[in-house]
Amino acid sequence: MDKLKGIFFVAFGAASYGLLATMVKVANLQGLSTAMLTFYQYLLGFLVLSLAAYHVARKKPPAFQRGDKRSLILFGSSMGFTSSLYYLSIQYVPVSVAIILLMQTIWMGVVVELLISRQKPQALKIIGALVVLIGTFLAVDALDNLDQLNLIGVFYGVTAAVSFTVTLTATNRIATHLPNLIRSQYMVLGGVLAVLLFWNFNLISSEIFNPKIFTFGLFLALFGTLIPPIMFNKGFPIIGIGLGGILTAIEIPVSIVSANWLLDEQLKLIQWLGVVIIIIAVVILNYRHLNTKEV
Repeated sequence: MDKLKGIFFVAFGAASYGLLATMVKVANLQGLSTAMLTFYQYLLGFLVLSLAAYHVARKKPPAFQRGDKRSLILFGSSMGFTSSLYYLSIQYVPVSVAIILLMQTIWMGVVVELLISRQKPQALKIIGALVVLIGTFLAVDALDNLDQLNLIGVFYGVTAAVSFTVTLTATNRIATHLPNLIRSQYMVLGGVLAVLLFWNFNLISSEIFNPKIFTFGLFLALFGTLIPPIMFNKGFPIIGIGLGGILTAIEIPVSIVSANWLLDEQLKLIQWLGVVIIIIAVVILNYRHLNTKEV
């Protein structure tokens, strides 16, 4: 029963991430700006996390070490940059393509791990990274659409993946001795500052008082800033990094299906084949962890 709960927590967290780009696109079609949507997502998320972290700190004051807050805010800024770049990419390419570009973080994470550990790369990881690239080629229908793919959208999508890789690396390495809510609070604060820096004067608008922007911002904060980290922190210790890493790939089909339902984006059979191949790559990369609860 505990393992089923763990599977549900991780799957729900990943599925929550998969809804974000589609909802941003829906909001854009209603005339709402990406800048203000991103700002509200992080501001509201930070306020809720701060309230929760305050109650945690009252019961047991966190044991901050020198530089913890600065590091969390600095690396947390990558969260804000990831969302801003990802949401910009869907202005130029379909959501179904943007999510595939974002998931290049799968092989980028392998590269970062190799650079940090400075160890000989494992064969499974090299194979997994190559399989991701093959799946990506099919998922974006590169054979038929290479000349139609908007390079600006591809650039934003790939840079979002780079930024997301930084976020994932920091999440696993920075100030891990602190409670998760405290860490999330400071990382999301970094995200707020990054959004302010990225969008700057675009945030000076009467749109900030639009009730619609608040509603969509609340949805994005809930499913992008609050639910995923809480669900992952509950689920990963139960099921382990191997099965957990595989379940996070649920974000891809959820994003594609939601874009199909709400935006009428269509995918060819070869693109679905590419998605399946990417998910297989995730399984390959996490195979050696399947029987462990290492996190």
